[in-house]
Amino acid sequence: MEFQNVTALAEANVYFDGKVISHSILTADGAKKTLGVILPGEYHFGTEAAELMEIVHGTCSVVIDGTSEAKSYPNGSSFNVPANSGFTITVTEDSCHYVCSFL
Repeated sequence: MEFQNVTALAEANVYFDGKVISHSILTADGAKKTLGVILPGEYHFGTEAAELMEIVHGTCSVVIDGTSEAKSYPNGSSFNVPANSGFTITVTEDSCHYVCSFL
C-alpha cells in the first residue's frame, strides 16, 4: 500500500509500553490515517470515530466491543469498528502492520 502527496507527522503514537506504535499521515484531501505496528500481545482500543483497519502484514485476531466472537484477519484483509466503540486485538506471532482510516 502506498500513499501519494501526504503530510507525515514525525512524532509517533506509542501505546502499551511501546508494543504498539503508529505514525499519523494527512492525505491531500484532508483525511487522517495512522500506519502502525503491533507486537505480540493482547490490547484494547477505544474509538471515537468509526475506523477501517487494513492489515498489511501479519495476522491478528479481533473482538469488536459488544460481540464475543474473535475473528482472524490475515495480511490483505480488513475490518470496521463502529464509532464510540472499541476492539480487542491479539497478535500471537511476529508482528502485525496496519493502516487505520478514520471514517
